[in-house]
Amino acid sequence: MRAARLIKMVLLLQSRTSMTAAELAEELEVSERTVTRDALALSEAGVPVYADRGRAGGYRLIGGYRTRLTGLARGEAEALFLSGLPGALREMGLEDAASAARLKVSAALLPSLRDAPDSAAQRFLLDAPGWYQEPATPEWLPPVAEAVWDDRTISARYRRGDREVERELSPYGLVLKAGVWYLCARSGTAFRTYRMDRFTAVVRTGERFERDEGFDLPAFWTERAAEFARSILRAEVVLRLSPAGARRLPYVTDRAAAEEALAAGSTDAEGRVTATLPVENEEVAFSQLLSLGPDAEILGPDSLRSRLAEASRALAALYR
Repeated sequence: MRAARLIKMVLLLQSRTSMTAAELAEELEVSERTVTRDALALSEAGVPVYADRGRAGGYRLIGGYRTRLTGLARGEAEALFLSGLPGALREMGLEDAASAARLKVSAALLPSLRDAPDSAAQRFLLDAPGWYQEPATPEWLPPVAEAVWDDRTISARYRRGDREVERELSPYGLVLKAGVWYLCARSGTAFRTYRMDRFTAVVRTGERFERDEGFDLPAFWTERAAEFARSILRAEVVLRLSPAGARRLPYVTDRAAAEEALAAGSTDAEGRVTATLPVENEEVAFSQLLSLGPDAEILGPDSLRSRLAEASRALAALYR
């Protein structure tokens, strides 16, 4: 709808100093010609949209213009209160700030929307930690979170294997993955990932660092997580799978590795797939592939084939 698009255009210009026609067109999902027509319509309606000409030009609001069209609809209000992660905020030491912000937003809502926080909280819940574990809050998470917010460097000691190392870090972002906190930081010129529960000491240096505007935390984490998943698959197993075994394989081992192995495998006349599967090590492969029972035959290595054969004989004797 054009009315909604015009409102969005005003809010975009209100939140930024200036935007080019191309930037507005991308945000509004229209052509630059439509942006020009919409800017003219807003100007005629009394909204002071000013167009700067030239290659570096763009659109901006003049005279400190502020719109009052910022009321929240019910769906928007409920979505806002869904965005909080109470446990994570508490662990980072931000619970009080988040609570104050929610109170301010609640106070600004129309009376008919005052139940939005309770409505959302009683319908959706994010429980980040995995099953069968009680994650502990890392001791140094609050000061690191504060440094992340303030763009302040830290001096930290970190457990690496059986020794401790000391690093000067520029903390860019925190990630909560399956109940475990990770810090994404720049050390020297390289970006690295650190488990927060392995820090043994953290001191804020007081120095502010200049963020690399090209750093994208979600993209960085996705890439590093994929690299980590690949890096731990250091061994290989050759196996022959029944059709049922091929369907179940992605559910008992690394999904991406299983799907790649199945795609590259060969299928015989009986529908059995012979594939080479990357695994972490023989011990992990034994526990994973044993669950497939007779739907998976290990062809190599011989040591793993022997272990599964022995386990099969023991099971047969047990249930004879």
